[in-house]
Amino acid sequence: MRIIVADCSAEYSGRLTASLPMAKRVLLIKADNSLLIFSELGSYKPLNWMAAPCTLKDVTAERAGSATGSDSVDDTPQKVLRVSADKSSDILEVTLQHIYSDETYDLGEDPGLVKDGVEDHLQRYLAAQIERIGEGAKLVRREYPTAIGPVDIMAINADGEHVAIEIKRHGGIDGVEQLTRYCELLNRDPLLAPVHGIFAAQTITPQARVLAQDRGFECLILDYDEMRGAEDDSLRLF
Repeated sequence: MRIIVADCSAEYSGRLTASLPMAKRVLLIKADNSLLIFSELGSYKPLNWMAAPCTLKDVTAERAGSATGSDSVDDTPQKVLRVSADKSSDILEVTLQHIYSDETYDLGEDPGLVKDGVEDHLQRYLAAQIERIGEGAKLVRREYPTAIGPVDIMAINADGEHVAIEIKRHGGIDGVEQLTRYCELLNRDPLLAPVHGIFAAQTITPQARVLAQDRGFECLILDYDEMRGAEDDSLRLF
């Protein structure tokens, strides 16, 4: 994992166009060459990123050689990084004007996320009963891998479109934000798009439901006892 703290600007071009003006930010570069740009404030979601599979190149010399009309040393960037998507024409180019820190760490092999017992059971039950999200739905796989973490369940609906499902015991706004991040990333892949989102939980807060629906996600309440086939004895007298 390479971590860079720098004054930087960024330009994203391809299927969408976006830019970040010069500011002090943190860049994370992973072993698969994916690059994520973070700011000090806001949520954990990066301001911009390029997901794997992609190719990272240091084009500082190339940019310096093509620069004309500037005699100021201050205008010369310390480094320019260009990340190109392997499956599309998307390019993220980051200009680092001043680098405060540039460190690389070997994080070793990650054992993966250990889920809460009930949440893991909900995931397994829903994967086995995938038609709960809609008649004709089919399971793609559990723990669908992405560059920013695994999606709990990836499925295909009756229309043949992909559906990313985020599962929580108690669904709050943070879970909706997590699903948003996954869907935004997955929808950049033309082989997957369009990817719909379903926020599934035993309980969902009113605020999370409003936010999920505003972002076009479906909310699904999961009955743990029903899904595991347990009988509800609460109304029995004997």
